[in-house]
Amino acid sequence: MHLKNIGIRMRDRVLLFINGNAPQSFPELEKYSLIACTDGAFHYLKRLDFPLNRLDFISGDFDSHSGQDENIYDEKFIYTPDQDKTDFHKALEIILEKGYKDVDILGGSGGEQDHFLGNLTVAFGFKDRLNIKFYDEFSEYYFVPKKFAIKGVKDKMISLCPFPSVENITTKGFNWSLVHENLSITSRIGTRNFAVEDEVIIEYEKGDLLVFIGKKYL
Repeated sequence: MHLKNIGIRMRDRVLLFINGNAPQSFPELEKYSLIACTDGAFHYLKRLDFPLNRLDFISGDFDSHSGQDENIYDEKFIYTPDQDKTDFHKALEIILEKGYKDVDILGGSGGEQDHFLGNLTVAFGFKDRLNIKFYDEFSEYYFVPKKFAIKGVKDKMISLCPFPSVENITTKGFNWSLVHENLSITSRIGTRNFAVEDEVIIEYEKGDLLVFIGKKYL
């Protein structure tokens, strides 16, 4: 997926690389106000010839990176040794302290699946303080508030994943719409639906909802 073509407003946004699968392409870096990575992601950025001078900081406990093999970038390393938090969590804390609100994540999926689930859990913990969106070669995904509209999605695959449950959800603009129904990760989730309108609307009363927006269905 060519992220530069997804059409999102990125001014004053943060681009953060974390240690999942390396992205297949990079977005337009000049549209971001701050660019950072965790120490594990620094490996694949070097391998992909990413312009490391564009990084504002590299953070982590450096258990997968010495922090010293690129001396020219030493001043950009932020050592965060707290073993009770993941490197992703600690990077988000730094971003929050710097006053940013909107964060796009690359490298959040793939690799070891427990890491992927852990990344979702970390994002969940910050959902009321940061607007976090993940991007990979299959989809973009993020938590949505209790009333939310998504534009520009006609014919795209959309999955609704309760985290862990959603009550009294109603949707519009989908091929299979919901009307005052409940979803639960242990019984019923709303995967593999698709938009029949350019704009879809999601409303629910209680719970938390993770939305995946994929490529065009047809």
